[in-house]
Amino acid sequence: MTHGMDKARTGPGLGAAGTRALTVAALDPVPIFREGLNALVNRTPGLRWVGHAGNHHASLQLCEQLRPDIAIVDSGFDPHCHLIRLLSDGDPTLVIVVLVRDAHRTAHFLSTAATAGVHGLVPRSAESLRLAEAIRRAHVDRRYTDPSLAALTARPKRHTTSASGQPAGNGERVRMPLSRREYQVLQLVAEGLENSAIAKILFLSVETVRTHVKSILRKLSSRDRTHAVTTAFRSGILIPRPDDTVGQAREAASTTPPRPR
Repeated sequence: MTHGMDKARTGPGLGAAGTRALTVAALDPVPIFREGLNALVNRTPGLRWVGHAGNHHASLQLCEQLRPDIAIVDSGFDPHCHLIRLLSDGDPTLVIVVLVRDAHRTAHFLSTAATAGVHGLVPRSAESLRLAEAIRRAHVDRRYTDPSLAALTARPKRHTTSASGQPAGNGERVRMPLSRREYQVLQLVAEGLENSAIAKILFLSVETVRTHVKSILRKLSSRDRTHAVTTAFRSGILIPRPDDTVGQAREAASTTPPRPR
């Protein structure tokens, strides 16, 4: 079962008059903020809500299964833009709009987001009408930056930083050291799940999960699963859950076995 996934109940991508609407999903750890985005999308003509995810592996599954036109991503949910890179690589037609927290209003983050494949950058504090317009503009123009962030994107950058911590040339699109599926497996390993549980969540065989784990250990130069998770957190491949994810633990508890102590 996918964590925090909420499928649409009616026909995919159809508006009230039966016309094609742009389908929107939210990748955000805060339940009340997701509810607000849901309400905004459903009252905006031409947009249609299809679901949400509250962690990274659920986000990848949601986008694989529901194929939304637009994904709205919280910058605090993906501060190194690793998830964004995987989503963009997996579906080049997906339009990704990032809601930028105050802590990430920096030239470095905006540059990293742009090279990762983001199409729209909007302050997380933006008013609803402003956000709705940004979503439309990002889809039509494939590039939209809120005026309040434009000055930061205009600054020249000497380099961006790769997932392994190595600098990359200006404008170069850096890549994750792990594949899309390996990243999902690593997320679940970090939650304390064994191979059999991971296999059920990702609809894989246990042997396939074992193969992914071996590949993760090799790519991260790790001696075991615990070392791999530690290395991933230290290098920024994995990030701690944001502080404002109150209530998400309860949501995940219904589908995730308790973490071993």
